[in-house]
Amino acid sequence: MPASQREGALKALAGEAEALAGQHADEADVLVWQGIVLAAYARERGGLGALGDAKAARDVLERAITIDPEGYQGSAYVTLGALYDRVPGGLIGFGDSDKAEQMFQRALEIRPAGIDVNYYYAAFLAEEGNTQAAREYAQRALEGDVRQGREASDAALRQDAQLLLEQLSS
Repeated sequence: MPASQREGALKALAGEAEALAGQHADEADVLVWQGIVLAAYARERGGLGALGDAKAARDVLERAITIDPEGYQGSAYVTLGALYDRVPGGLIGFGDSDKAEQMFQRALEIRPAGIDVNYYYAAFLAEEGNTQAAREYAQRALEGDVRQGREASDAALRQDAQLLLEQLSS
């Protein structure tokens, strides 16, 4: 999808996810998907205007985890880890490297061979300056298990992991 259309498409999808979550407020998987969509929408919007969407994603994902501590095979924790990593901290946002690390570690406990969790954790570790561990987790992402129904996403994450490995090796 062209970049010029992504924000609008994600906004529409976020509205649909909100409506579905309203009908299934006690189903963790529905809430996890809502949180993932909101996080993607916030990432696409960028800037301070996206902070409200990022906070909404965090809140929905945390609610999903209270319903199901496994959080849709760890996906809730992966997305929370990415949010805590990428959202500004301090007075502006809720970003927190320690909390991001905890979320990624919990996701790895649930699904250690997940391409997504290994890639996002590798990217986090690289940002934190832990190059050796970042390489290890990027390699795990390359060798990870493909999720049923998420083949395209996992293929893209494998490409991202390969690029990250190349960057870390140069």
